[in-house]
Amino acid sequence: MRGTTRSWTAIRDGLIALAALVLLLPAAARAQSDEPGCRPEMASLRLPVHHANLTLAALGKDEARITFVGHATFLIETPAGVKVATDYNDYVRPQVTPDVATMNKAHSTHYSRNPDPGIKQLLPGWDPTGRGAAKHDVTLADLRVRNVPTNIRSYSGSTDFDGNSIFVFEIGELCIAHLGHLHHPLEPGHLRALGRVDVVLFPVDGSYTLDQEGMLEVLKSLQARVMIPMHFFGGATLSRFLARSQDNWPIERREQPVLTVSKAGLPARPTMIVLPGN
Repeated sequence: MRGTTRSWTAIRDGLIALAALVLLLPAAARAQSDEPGCRPEMASLRLPVHHANLTLAALGKDEARITFVGHATFLIETPAGVKVATDYNDYVRPQVTPDVATMNKAHSTHYSRNPDPGIKQLLPGWDPTGRGAAKHDVTLADLRVRNVPTNIRSYSGSTDFDGNSIFVFEIGELCIAHLGHLHHPLEPGHLRALGRVDVVLFPVDGSYTLDQEGMLEVLKSLQARVMIPMHFFGGATLSRFLARSQDNWPIERREQPVLTVSKAGLPARPTMIVLPGN
């Protein structure tokens, strides 16, 4: 009987130790990261990815398909079959290898240290040599990709000039802009460089990127017909932004993370379309 008691005591002590270890894991993951802000634990704990189990129709000549993969990553597809992944990283990726991948460097959930070797064009939104701004203007089949540099806050709190890029995807007559990790309002020079934007993919967290009121002003200046939010940490953050937006534009919530757009099919007035995901 005494031996049985000792055995149960050992099992109990082992379970307590295991529970304590599990509770400590998130803190340990945070402690091991040298990346300030932007929820660094996300880089260690893998973000949830929502995969759509859909049968997708072939795209028409003037169409583009946008799939929200998660965080700041979208898969953009052209009628010729060219595939683009935005803010391509090592934690949230589309299920297919993209032909083109754009990246930004504010945090590791926006760039890849181990990109898929099958990617034909890997486009960093900053100049890795540190000699100035990134300059991209790439054409692949029916897709043109170009960038407009913006600044970001550095880890020390200073300004990293030209550390981010807004990437612009031109598909036929459509112009799709991904704002990346935007940290500041857009100036007239940015707006001139962007030109007309039909669809904008923009962050709404309001803290790690531009604050929510500032992002509303950016959207008002762009006047894109379709506005798709991204980079939100749970439903509460998104809901706060939508509450601020509802007096400015109609809001549509979709059940699937996939949206097919065309120039002729754009809404008559700017509309916010919310795709499910993180």
